[in-house]
Amino acid sequence: MRRLRATLRAVAESILAAAIGLVVAGFILKAWGYSPISAYIALFEASFRDLYGIAGALANATPLILTALTFAVAARAGLFNIGAEGQMYFGALAAVAASLFRLPPGLHLLVALAFAGAAGVLWSLVPSVLRATRGVSEVISTIMFNWIGRYLAFWLVANVLVDPYRAEKTITVLPGSRFPTLVPGTDLSYAIFLAVAVALLVYFLLWHTVTGYEMRAAGANPDAARYGGVRSAGVIVLVFLLGGITAGLAGATQSLGRPPTYAVYSGLPQISNLGFDGIGVAMIGRNHPLGIIFAAVFYGGLQSGARVMQLFAGIPLEMVRVVQGVIVLALALPELLRIFRILRRRRVELGGER
Repeated sequence: MRRLRATLRAVAESILAAAIGLVVAGFILKAWGYSPISAYIALFEASFRDLYGIAGALANATPLILTALTFAVAARAGLFNIGAEGQMYFGALAAVAASLFRLPPGLHLLVALAFAGAAGVLWSLVPSVLRATRGVSEVISTIMFNWIGRYLAFWLVANVLVDPYRAEKTITVLPGSRFPTLVPGTDLSYAIFLAVAVALLVYFLLWHTVTGYEMRAAGANPDAARYGGVRSAGVIVLVFLLGGITAGLAGATQSLGRPPTYAVYSGLPQISNLGFDGIGVAMIGRNHPLGIIFAAVFYGGLQSGARVMQLFAGIPLEMVRVVQGVIVLALALPELLRIFRILRRRRVELGGER
């Protein structure tokens, strides 16, 4: 009963936050001479009115579910892993590299996904070890690795993954390792089922296993968790391991599941900022795997509708971004305040140790 009340309260808070965000964004639009009603009609009709709109929202949500899980798992353990961006790039490239093997179609995709998850883990290894053994802030180290990963990935694309027969093109993912398209004529592929399945597995891990309990205990009260025998270093490494897997898989969904070209260069730009967008999605979903699924679909719908709102409501792109930002900020605010409380508590604990 207590869990049900907490869930209903969280849902009510999210609905109220969304309403506040829409009202505030509406006032901003009105102040600049635009019609909020026309803007919102264009925004939501484009995203959820028909099959193609819903497919676009789900296609956008697919990688966001996975990158949001990267942040959410760490947040549940009291950590702030914002390295999904860099881990995604290497997951995408590893999936493409594995796609060049000559393997049976079903096995081929599984091998490519395994390579993607392993690459994400490898790129998260240094920040996790630094945090576990030296106490180096994971925020600083993951930000650094994001930029290193981004530029190294584009260097590899430009110099290693080029088409040997056409220098202006990159190699194309072989058909056997691609995610089949779910709705013809859209970007939605069967990768959406992978993302949802991973979210459900993470939910089971966090709330129905001893390991998940230890991770949540370490985030809720680190001192009590240590007193109870929870090894903080082990929790840190495990959190980054899981985050690396989900981020790497997110990269694979873009390089193996974005028709029509399935070329590396056309897939990589799709990855840009998805790691950071995942942080917002995680906070909207209250860092809960099930909440993240719905938050990602909502956020994906905002992304799809934003283009139509600009086209049909005549609103400049900059103003569209403002509207998106206000709505997302309002939805994420409750979880953001909780994170600030955790940071303040950590600062007090560090001050006490000194």
